[in-house]
Amino acid sequence: MLYDCRTTADRDRGVAAAVEAVKSGELVVMPTDTVYGIGADAFTPHAITALHHARSVTDRVPPPILVGSRHTLDGLVYSLPVAARELADAFWPGALTLYVEHTPSLQWDLGETGGKVAVRMPLHPVALEVLREVGPMAVTTANRVGNVPPTTAEEARDQLEYSVRIYLEAGAASDPAPSTIVDVTGTTPRVLRAGAISFEKLRDVVADIEPSDSSGFSAPSGAGRGTGS
Repeated sequence: MLYDCRTTADRDRGVAAAVEAVKSGELVVMPTDTVYGIGADAFTPHAITALHHARSVTDRVPPPILVGSRHTLDGLVYSLPVAARELADAFWPGALTLYVEHTPSLQWDLGETGGKVAVRMPLHPVALEVLREVGPMAVTTANRVGNVPPTTAEEARDQLEYSVRIYLEAGAASDPAPSTIVDVTGTTPRVLRAGAISFEKLRDVVADIEPSDSSGFSAPSGAGRGTGS
């Protein structure tokens, strides 16, 4: 089912249907402030498997996690560095992904995370409505591997078809640039992927942040590599 969230009635029905689908372990496609994402409940293993199958993924790279509240981050991490708090306070919701050490006791099976995971709070009202109802979701770009990331739910449906239960349409993505990824697991924050938030803006908040490797850095598994989210 595709719901046009640009109308109030359809938006309310669509969000409710998406919430029900996620809680039932099914997949949804929803808008974010970058591109459209395909998402599943982060704590339902078969839903994570379905997400990989829908995208024709074979290597099970851990998907990024989207949250609907800044405070949700505190429940996911082992210890949140001061720099991470400052960055989240400055740029969340928004196009900043934080690569953090997650709490070992979390009951999820995202793949080989190595104890680390990428987390973001998107700046889109529809996504936030869903996330605040269902909690953390594993979300990556709503395309099959090798295809162009979609900027509308209609484009996503053309690729993913019946593998997804609910599609939430909110028009073309306003800024398809990927999020900036910052690793806060070490002693000094470091940019893993340049993106929508410039290094200069990051440095205004955290003065000692290190830039990405200009020689061509590849984000490690779990840091949102190749997701565009």
